[in-house]
Amino acid sequence: MAAGTHMSPQLNGLESGYSNESKNSVEDDNSEIQDSLKQLNAAKPPRHLSVMRHCTSSAKLSALSELELDIGSVCLKSPSDVKSGFLPVFRSGSCSEIGPKQYMEDEHICVDNLVEHLGGSANIPAPGAFYGVFDGHGGSDAAAFIKKHILTYITEDAHFPSCASKAVKSAFLRADHAFADACSLDSSSGTTALTALMFGRTMLIANVGDCRAVLGKRGRAVELSKDHKPNCTSERLRIEKLGGIVFDGYLNGQLSVARAIGDWHMKGPKGSTGPLSAEPELHESLLTEEDEFLIMGCDGLWDVMSSQCAVTITRKELMLHNDPEKCSKELVKEALKRNTCDNLTVVVVCFSSDPPPKIEIPKTRVRRSISLEGLNFLKGVLDSNE
Repeated sequence: MAAGTHMSPQLNGLESGYSNESKNSVEDDNSEIQDSLKQLNAAKPPRHLSVMRHCTSSAKLSALSELELDIGSVCLKSPSDVKSGFLPVFRSGSCSEIGPKQYMEDEHICVDNLVEHLGGSANIPAPGAFYGVFDGHGGSDAAAFIKKHILTYITEDAHFPSCASKAVKSAFLRADHAFADACSLDSSSGTTALTALMFGRTMLIANVGDCRAVLGKRGRAVELSKDHKPNCTSERLRIEKLGGIVFDGYLNGQLSVARAIGDWHMKGPKGSTGPLSAEPELHESLLTEEDEFLIMGCDGLWDVMSSQCAVTITRKELMLHNDPEKCSKELVKEALKRNTCDNLTVVVVCFSSDPPPKIEIPKTRVRRSISLEGLNFLKGVLDSNE
């Protein structure tokens, strides 16, 4: 247990709460066990604990085991476990800007109330929410298609909502194949995809490409997704194993991401496994009171700003006005100031209706003093400097 953690009422009960009768019962049990051990030692040692269990009544041993379990549970409990009643309140804001590029290829989606959005058609726990950021390339067809269909593919999957991770992974691959079959669209366009599916305190992040999800945890940035860049060691090894190459940081010398939906001019026949993958990496976590907000952004943001910088800016803004929409605009504005070279899309999701609290740094209780000898030494040093 960490220093300074408060004991639960159970431990107070152990110190002063249980009766003298309980104390005597425990003492009697201890004495019986000691007597049993003496008798057994006089004969021959037991092979296992079951020999001892016959020496005392099951009721008394049960009382002892309950007592031991209570003590153990006190040691294992943490403040976050005690506050298990936390339930997030989802509210979001977003901002998209074309930036210095000639065309806008980004798309995004924000659903703060998933139950209401689905019209009660799916039996899902409340509160629920869904968010997505899609950074297109080679045209906007792929990003627009995924924005329109990805949530439907997730909720229509046979594994939804009982096994959300399987449903999401299946939906990404289904969306990739469906886009290839959409004759009216340019299947050579592509998009990265980053989604966040919320069920109560459970948050499931799915990522394909180099968009990024960052959690603000009491002012600290926690990255919940990995940028799928071709020169990333794990992605490069996967690409080379499947017959691809990484040249100057580009997959097959053409694409700056290692995973994407679409880009069918770079993929083999449907069903084959090629170096360009549409399979998402998943990250599931349980929200606590320390988790204040989530930032989802395309690489236009992260190319010019660190995850920690974005969290610091967002938290400061929320403490001023508590508006996630203004926070997303401020992040976009700051990225433009830093001369980003791409489209910009940012989604900020808050988990509470209240602004983040001030972070108080506890004052040290250690008193610092100086001896007379040390004081005279410092005085001499100061005098010599004059």
